[in-house]
Amino acid sequence: MKDMNLSEAVDRSVQIRELYHQLERKYHDNEWTVEEDALAFLTDAGLVGRLTMSQQGRWQVKGDTLSELEHKLGECVWWLIILAERMDIDIVKALGEFLSRTEKNLGN
Repeated sequence: MKDMNLSEAVDRSVQIRELYHQLERKYHDNEWTVEEDALAFLTDAGLVGRLTMSQQGRWQVKGDTLSELEHKLGECVWWLIILAERMDIDIVKALGEFLSRTEKNLGN
């Protein structure tokens, strides 16, 4: 798989989220709210914590820890993109501004 830029990741993430919205409407008659998306992100972020502990030998997890950790890290990035999009925040701009401000604060 080729490397992608963040703008491409945003576009692909939004397309995937729309497919999930279609399933939500089909099975639950409506789409998840932004709050439900945030809770799903937090759940996955918690799993990143457990998988990190497993990868570091501090928590036993069944299965392929590295593969699951890679998946959950990717999923967390995806959720952050989706949350930003749903709240009308330009994640590419937000990240760029965060990085610039942080570099300036650290004297870089």
